[in-house]
Amino acid sequence: MSEFKDTRGSYPEKYATLLDEEMWAFINQTAHFYADDSVEWSIHMQRAKYDKLCAAFSPPRPASVVSEDAAIECEGRRVELRHYQNTHSDLPKAHVLFIHGGGFVVGGLQSHDSICADMVAATGLPMTAVDYGLAPEHTHPADTNDSLAAFDHLAAQTDLPIILVGDSAGGNLCAAIAHAKRGKHRQPVGQVLIYPGLGNDVEHGSFVDHAHAPGITQADTRFYKAMRVGRDETLLQSAKCCPLIDDDFSNLSPTRIHTADCDPLKDDGLDYARKMAVAGGDVKIHNWAGLIHGHLRARYMSAKAKACFEAIVEDVALLAYAGDFGR
Repeated sequence: MSEFKDTRGSYPEKYATLLDEEMWAFINQTAHFYADDSVEWSIHMQRAKYDKLCAAFSPPRPASVVSEDAAIECEGRRVELRHYQNTHSDLPKAHVLFIHGGGFVVGGLQSHDSICADMVAATGLPMTAVDYGLAPEHTHPADTNDSLAAFDHLAAQTDLPIILVGDSAGGNLCAAIAHAKRGKHRQPVGQVLIYPGLGNDVEHGSFVDHAHAPGITQADTRFYKAMRVGRDETLLQSAKCCPLIDDDFSNLSPTRIHTADCDPLKDDGLDYARKMAVAGGDVKIHNWAGLIHGHLRARYMSAKAKACFEAIVEDVALLAYAGDFGR
């Protein structure tokens, strides 16, 4: 930790006690690669810096995990996929579709490769990750359509039930798929949403309470939301873009949500769980104290982040063995 500048003085005083030394070590190391003013950089620089950040927290792949890249077409766009398999696993019970975070602007197959590989190693389940189109080149609904196309492609390729897993922006896209596919022949067997951004008003609730949190700020969420829709805010009135504004939360796939307590996006996950519960849905949520947005990358240096990752893995595995829902 000594080689990285201690940044805690840059944040509101409350985080000095809300976050432990391991989380501060992660925050300090993150700041070395990706500064808080990143939204002021060019898109090209944001992506390059984000990829460098993710690489810095990416351990070697588990020896049992192999992958193969492929591609599909969606509305004239080439959508890259990465298929993972655990060579030590027999007769998997489900297939995971993983959708990465990054504010719909940064990230891709490589940024989340180690996270995917670790999940495959831990669960024994095959996984497909999707490299959906990023803004500003590809504004919504391209991101959702690419993700839906990946789900449909996977459903055509395997008879295994499909579990959706996504972090941050990827959680949004997972929920969009779950809403679009409910009641269909190949409804997902479940979804696991990790500190998801689901469409709440960024001027209220946890967006204000944690406006200047480490990991992501209220200003960051405004920027990413504007970039995603090409500054056409009418798109934000669609449940396809913001699943939280859907008027029907019944008959959704079983859902497990993991939020970080020190995260502007916290209320998105909490409100989604509440709406599902009111509609009689199968939903469980764990709000993790002492964690920030993006903590998946800290799973090798923070006991709390590791515990959350292990709980996510357990949720995925339990959904795989939950029965025939959505088959």
